[in-house]
Amino acid sequence: MNQKTSDRESGASGRRSGERSGLFADYRTGPLHYDEMFGSENAPREHCRALWAALKDMPREEIAQMQKRAERSFLHEGITFSVYGEGSAHERIIPIDIIPRLVSAEDWHFLERGLRQRIKALNQFLSDIYGACQVLADGVIPVDVVRGCPQYRTEMRGVEVPLGAYVSVCGTDIVRTHAGFMVLEDNLRVPSGVSYMLANRQAVKTSLRDIFRRHRVRGIEHYGALLRQTLAELAPPAVSDPTIVLLTPGVYNSAFYEHMFLAHEMGVELVQGSDLLVHNGFVHMRTTEGLRRVDVIYRRVDDDFIDPLVFRPDSQLGTSGLFHAYQLGNVAIANAPGTGVADDKSVYAYVPDIIRYFLNEEPMLANVETHLCRHPEGLEYTLDNLDRLVVKVVGGAGGHGMLVGPHATPAERAAYAEEIRRDPANYISQPTLDLSCAPCLSDGGAAPRHVDLRPFVLHGRETRLVPGAFCRVALTPGSLVVNSSQGGGGKDLWVLPS
Repeated sequence: MNQKTSDRESGASGRRSGERSGLFADYRTGPLHYDEMFGSENAPREHCRALWAALKDMPREEIAQMQKRAERSFLHEGITFSVYGEGSAHERIIPIDIIPRLVSAEDWHFLERGLRQRIKALNQFLSDIYGACQVLADGVIPVDVVRGCPQYRTEMRGVEVPLGAYVSVCGTDIVRTHAGFMVLEDNLRVPSGVSYMLANRQAVKTSLRDIFRRHRVRGIEHYGALLRQTLAELAPPAVSDPTIVLLTPGVYNSAFYEHMFLAHEMGVELVQGSDLLVHNGFVHMRTTEGLRRVDVIYRRVDDDFIDPLVFRPDSQLGTSGLFHAYQLGNVAIANAPGTGVADDKSVYAYVPDIIRYFLNEEPMLANVETHLCRHPEGLEYTLDNLDRLVVKVVGGAGGHGMLVGPHATPAERAAYAEEIRRDPANYISQPTLDLSCAPCLSDGGAAPRHVDLRPFVLHGRETRLVPGAFCRVALTPGSLVVNSSQGGGGKDLWVLPS
């Protein structure tokens, strides 16, 4: 019996038999969804057995108190995100679930190898499309898909990027079904969420200290040091002790907490565009002691707003002349401008071919089946199957602007179909995935909720990952949307030792 069949059948039989008690007494999932904790005959998976044993008979009052402690720690630390709607924005504490998700050493090794392969190919792809354009000449990906992408920056043609690292920080969203792990999307522009990964770890480690210690969970606390090391490697060649800054749009940005957090973790200055100026082709930071040269900018500002002299002239978030200093090689910017073309959802469909072309390897991590509405056959298929598909805007993010067909009303699907017909190239569609589930704390004990994970890959002179990820959770029962702005939350991810 193959693994796919075994998992499906064990999921079904596991709902009929086996032992449940305490926290997991009423835990139920259907056979469609891979369960991260339970396998055949309702038994915990081998790498989850110790956690299950530790939690199953723990008094629910004690678990509830641990959950409250974790939530209070987020409140006291101000771990928030901004929610926008109806003409206003307000801060929310990101929800946290106290029950960690465990990943075996074998699974993590597979994910790590696949992520290293993916970022290597994507950096080579970006170097090529802003250089020789051989991948376009060879027809691996249509020219109009790349050069018609709103994130393609003609200004980057011929610019020498330090170490060829167009993408130095990548957050790749990974899901699991019975078919295995697959990449949902690559976040290559200004990926966020790593602060929540670290905050979840601190909160859960404090609440489950003894259990955490017994599991010998692999550490992630050194992420800030690795990020700083990666950024320092991008500095201009003559600079031995580079000055690094984190460029933020400011306090009203939804990820401002993360900007403050990471600047503190790295021990670098948090700056806004108005704190910088360009003189004689070099970038300087205003300080109380005068001007100080800046060598590396970790930017959390979108391309459009980096430099009003080159991109949007109405931008008040960037610095005039910054792109010119970058072209001269006098400052490094991570991630490089123009990287967004490689995480466009239309380009995503070609990533397996990009890996084969540049690395002469088969992709380790599968893509989700994707239909491009820019193609007549993709448009027809999407419109004919809206009730079964998830449809996304190619440049969208955060779960906004997408249609989850099975959960939409006929009227909503009809209205969305009109939007697709007006601009087919702006949409892609994918099957509704049976995302894996993990136990989360609810009023009645543990209950299954859909999860994904976002590991963070760093790339400078070498590629680095910490053994962890921001595990996102769709806290609404039955929901597949894990984004914080759409009602999702997070939980700690424990990568176990070999």
